[in-house]
Amino acid sequence: MNGFDSLTLKLWIDQNADFLTGARIQKIQQPTRRDLVLSIRKTGETKKLYININPQYYHICFINKENETKRLIEIPQKPPMFCMLLRKYLENSVISKVSQPPYERILELYVETYNELSEKIYLCFAVELMGKHSNIVLYNYDTNIILGCAHNVGAEKSREREMAGTLPYIYPPNPPKNWFASEDSLSKDSPANINKLIDDYYADCIYNEKFKSLKENYKQLINRKLKKDKNSLNKMEYRLEKDYDKYRVFGDLIMANIYNNKDFSKFIRVFDWGSNKEIKIDLDETKTLKDNANAFYKLYNKGKNSFIKLSELTSELKDEINYLEHILYSLDIAKSVDDLSEIKFEIEPEKLAKPQKKSVEPEETEIDGCKVFIGKNNRQNDYIVSKLSRDEDFWFHTKDCAGSHVLLRCENPSDETILKCAELAKKYSKGANSSKVGVIYTKRKYLKKPPKANLGYVTYKNEKEIIL
Repeated sequence: MNGFDSLTLKLWIDQNADFLTGARIQKIQQPTRRDLVLSIRKTGETKKLYININPQYYHICFINKENETKRLIEIPQKPPMFCMLLRKYLENSVISKVSQPPYERILELYVETYNELSEKIYLCFAVELMGKHSNIVLYNYDTNIILGCAHNVGAEKSREREMAGTLPYIYPPNPPKNWFASEDSLSKDSPANINKLIDDYYADCIYNEKFKSLKENYKQLINRKLKKDKNSLNKMEYRLEKDYDKYRVFGDLIMANIYNNKDFSKFIRVFDWGSNKEIKIDLDETKTLKDNANAFYKLYNKGKNSFIKLSELTSELKDEINYLEHILYSLDIAKSVDDLSEIKFEIEPEKLAKPQKKSVEPEETEIDGCKVFIGKNNRQNDYIVSKLSRDEDFWFHTKDCAGSHVLLRCENPSDETILKCAELAKKYSKGANSSKVGVIYTKRKYLKKPPKANLGYVTYKNEKEIIL
């Protein structure tokens, strides 16, 4: 898919060499190990030169603000060592020449600067755009000694061409004999503005790749939490199934037959009126019958208290599982990085103390002349219920199924309008493709958000159900 070949680079240099020659490098930033941003100024104009050496998306171009946003560039607070090296030698230096070795995918910026002794020196900033071998190298043009690389290449990685500080810089071995042009070369048809073509194309590629990667990472994180919670729930429900009430029955039967049996026995046989049969109760022969009965009562009380506590924990865990399934659904329908940013603070609360102020509004549509709002994630669902809705609005949601909150704003909606909103609630849920799904609806005034409840969680009453 990569169309950045040597002909594309040649065309880019031909169209931008005039601006680069004589320009001053004002600022250098390194968002990641694989990209650089150089602010370059000439004759009152500043441009950002973006350099990417990712094996999939290697390219260079001047980026505009829109595509800078698309690339999701985040500048780290602490710059990497290579960035500090480049700042030391290149900031405020002047580009004296721009060139490209014949047939190579290498951009060379020759720079005039001064060393610690205030002596003028000439450096070469070489950007090698060669797939998995892509690199950025700064070397002294006079001595041909490398000052630093974005990626050091040792003998264990390449026997023919080592790359590291203090080593001599050499061109790649076996140079191509002709200009290389791939089938999907961006330079085909020789566009008048190759920079815009490169910037737009790779901004889209990087945005889509980062979006898919971020979405998949979030889904894996939620699925891990979900699996852990479901395993815990299964263990708790297994413990809840244990019959602790039998201990109370044993205690009652012992006390009822205390005068018909002897103390310090291994067991007693009594008639259980509940099951209408005789049963054998094992005892602690070191204790009296009364002490054995009290021991069973203690086991009963312990089991009862455990049951109450486990019931509370089970209920909380079910709410958490339901909440995670809603987040998973929100991730499934997310279509942009903005959608993911709405969900991010729910997934990584430790990294984001507060949700971002920027908010994507719930989707708004119209049915039979009435306004309808659809929440695409828990944050939007919470916004619909807490701020957007009015008491007489109608609220729709799939029953026992993760999905969007749907709000209908209409004074006296017809049955047909109600049905359309219910169908919309089913469409925006995990049960969209199911043959039978229940959709509940009620007025907003019958909704309640419990204290400390998860985002988007509500309880309801006076609801009606539609099976779709």
